[in-house]
Amino acid sequence: MAINYLLLMFSGLLVGIAASFTGLGGGFIVVPLLVALGYTAQKAVGTSFLVILIISLSAVFAHSKFENIDYKVAIALGVGGIIGAQIGPYLLEHVSTANFKKIFSVILVCLAVYLFFQKS
Repeated sequence: MAINYLLLMFSGLLVGIAASFTGLGGGFIVVPLLVALGYTAQKAVGTSFLVILIISLSAVFAHSKFENIDYKVAIALGVGGIIGAQIGPYLLEHVSTANFKKIFSVILVCLAVYLFFQKS
């Protein structure tokens, strides 16, 4: 598996913009990209989280300049997220990459439909 690191850096640039603009973390782009490059679902998700961590730290710094962070809400959600993040990998170990693609696609479509029809 030959990887073009310039292409990955450019993809990272796009993911960074999308993640810091939408707040979706970037995994919705990184995971499909890595799966398309031949990674298993488990390796793609794990790698994506490190990518998201790096991007998120930078995005937190940028958003804090504009006072766009509710720290109390973030900490409360983060504590729950820490617990959930320990459960998720165990569940993923029992899902094939083919089934993961289907599950991930359904989640993205549902999210897109919800956002499209949500009233402001």
